[in-house]
Amino acid sequence: MFTKTKMAALGAAAAIALSACASDDSDSGSSTGAEAGDFPEGSTMAALAEAGEITIGTKFDQPLFGLVGPDGAPVGFDVEIGKMIAAELGIDEGNITWTETVSANREPYIEGGQVDIVVATYTINDERKEIVSFAGPYYNAGQALMVLSDNEDITGPDDLAGKVVCSVEGSTPAANIADNYPDAELKLFGAYTDCLEPLRNGQVDVVTTDNVILAGYVDDSDGDFKIAGDPFTEEPYGIGLAHDDDEFRDWINDVLEASFEDGRWMDAWNETAGTVLPEPELPTVDRYENS
Repeated sequence: MFTKTKMAALGAAAAIALSACASDDSDSGSSTGAEAGDFPEGSTMAALAEAGEITIGTKFDQPLFGLVGPDGAPVGFDVEIGKMIAAELGIDEGNITWTETVSANREPYIEGGQVDIVVATYTINDERKEIVSFAGPYYNAGQALMVLSDNEDITGPDDLAGKVVCSVEGSTPAANIADNYPDAELKLFGAYTDCLEPLRNGQVDVVTTDNVILAGYVDDSDGDFKIAGDPFTEEPYGIGLAHDDDEFRDWINDVLEASFEDGRWMDAWNETAGTVLPEPELPTVDRYENS
């Protein structure tokens, strides 16, 4: 993580040698050979490149975007985006530390230095911008509803009155239900996977989060679940980082825009979420000014 890399930057020859020797077959995660001297002195990019390692926060329980695989390593579209950023710093996949970030701890982990960046289906919004900074968006999602496959009562958010709605603490979808659909009974857990069994056994009527997350659960459910209706919000996913690190944010935005143009972004999509979801439009990076 960055707090660690500042110290490691003073004596990181061993780490640099290790990362130089490492190799990987994945295009999105292969090191570019970048070195600390390729970046402005004193920048986060230079510190991370010199240390030869990075800590990235992501979800561990969301199929297609961030899900722990059989080998214990996370896989998915968010993971590939993280690997792409690491590669541009000259950091090989083996020198990425993946830290699980649930919705409620993303800002605290960034503020506390437990992670260098967060790539975790992380919606950019004004409230979060006061605490952390965002590069991107790198994908545009939308809030949706998931129900049992035989449920015909719920076809959209206007049907939620009197229904038990499951979501996650600290998430944008939960806040939207609380603010705009007060007649629904909101039941909150720490992770979206905690909502799945309650939905199966009838303890809750519907699960809500972003459409792309729900699509992964539907795909894994053996026909138990379905999406009810269309998305009803816009959820731009960004890469979270320290609030005042404008130089790092601008650099990540440059990396994202280059990946849109050279096809790496689409390759990462097709290898992960694109196996289930339709091809999306390329997002437009928002180079906003921090408050």
